[in-house]
Amino acid sequence: MLMETKVNYTIVGAFVIALVGAITLSVIWLSSGFSFERYSIYMVYMKESVTGLNIDSPVEYNGVDVGSVKSIEINHKNPQMVEVLINIKSATPITMGTTAMLSTRGVTGVSFIALQDKSTDLRPLEIKQGQTYPVIKTVPSIFMRLDAALSKLSENFGEISQAFQSVFDKENLQSIKGILSNLDRVTGTLAINNRKLEAILANTAKATQQLTPLMRSSTSAMRVIETQTLPAAYQVLSNLDDVARTLAEVSAEVKQNPSVILRGVDRQVLGPGETR
Repeated sequence: MLMETKVNYTIVGAFVIALVGAITLSVIWLSSGFSFERYSIYMVYMKESVTGLNIDSPVEYNGVDVGSVKSIEINHKNPQMVEVLINIKSATPITMGTTAMLSTRGVTGVSFIALQDKSTDLRPLEIKQGQTYPVIKTVPSIFMRLDAALSKLSENFGEISQAFQSVFDKENLQSIKGILSNLDRVTGTLAINNRKLEAILANTAKATQQLTPLMRSSTSAMRVIETQTLPAAYQVLSNLDDVARTLAEVSAEVKQNPSVILRGVDRQVLGPGETR
C-alpha cells in the first residue's frame, strides 16, 4: 500500500512539472512571435544614421509587413556604413530591382525598413561571390534627400550672396551712382528742351505735308521733259550731225583742191549709179 502511494506521488509530480514546462514554452513562444513561417536573411548597407531603428523593427514591402530587423551593427571596414540584417518571409518576391529605404512612421519617430520594387528586372536576388547574405540595394531616405536639398540650397544662397556682394562693391556702387546722376541730367535736359522738340516735330510734320505737292510738281515736269524737250533735243542733235558731215566734206574738198576757196566748187552732174 505504501509503495502504491509513492508511485502515485511520483506520477503526479512528473505530470505537474511537464505541464508547467509546456505552459512556460507556450508563453515564451507566443511572446517571441514564433511561427511556422519560413524566413530568409538579407543584408542591407545603410549610408546614413539609423536613429530610431531597433532590433525587431518591422520590414515592410509596399506597406505590407513581411519581416523584421535581425541585427544592427557598424561596418568594421567602413564606419560610415551600418550593416542591417533583416528576416523576410521566404514567399516575399525580392528581386534584383528591389530597394530598401529607412523610413519613419508619422510623428512618432518609429523607424522601419521600407522595401519597394520599381524596376523591370524581376530576376530573384541571389548571393554574389564573397557575400554571406544577398545584399538589397539601398536608396537615401526622405530626410537624407531633404537634408541634401537644403544643403544645396544653402550653397546656392551663399553663391548668390557673394555675387550680390561683388556687384555692389564700392567701385560698382560709384559707377551706379554716376549712371543715375547722368540719367538725372539727361532727364532734366529733356524736360527743358521738350518744347523745342515739340516745335521741331511739328515743323517736320509740316515739311512732310509740303513734300507731297512738290513730288507731284516734279512728276509733271518729268512728263513735260519726256514729251516736249527730249524730242526737240533729239532733232537738234540730228541737225548738228548733218552740219558736221557737211563741214567734213568741205574740208576734204579744200585739201584736194585749194583753189576751190577762190573759185568755188564746180558742181558736176553725176551720172546714173555715181556717187560723190
